[in-house]
Amino acid sequence: MAFSKIPAVIVADLDPSAPVPPGTTVLDVREQHEWDEGHVPGAVHLPLGDLPLRASELPKNVRILVVCHSGSRSARATAWLNEAGFEAVNLDGGMVDWSRAGLPVA
Repeated sequence: MAFSKIPAVIVADLDPSAPVPPGTTVLDVREQHEWDEGHVPGAVHLPLGDLPLRASELPKNVRILVVCHSGSRSARATAWLNEAGFEAVNLDGGMVDWSRAGLPVA
């Protein structure tokens, strides 16, 4: 899988006053213990291993911003979602960069 062709954004590309653009669903693909440590407010939690079985729970008519700890798992999820007909983009740098930028964490 060529990660360089996966649509991605970095935290610096986001508007700090509204980091999740309107009409965007944030999908967190980390494990439960990582989610429990903090996540993007309003995000949907669906661990990467569950994605193929539970993707039907995701909306197909909105952009999906996929996040994990640093961007690797979310890159794989983004590639899979786009192949499955979703409009997904990876948050390169993941929750590490999100938190470092001082963006909200629930």
